[in-house]
Amino acid sequence: MGDYVLTVFEKNGEKLLDETIQASNDAEGKTIAEQMLKEKGYEEHTHRFVAPNARLVLFHR
Repeated sequence: MGDYVLTVFEKNGEKLLDETIQASNDAEGKTIAEQMLKEKGYEEHTHRFVAPNARLVLFHR
């Protein structure tokens, strides 16, 4: 298990969400992050999802 980080931003740069997600791999983490974005209505906001080794897994601008 690793700690992934999902961050969502407003257009003005304000941070709307900064959530740590535990997942066993990138695919599982990405699925959890996408579900969380959908549930919170942040799918179209700028967001990034970063792996424990600081590698970018998901990005939307």
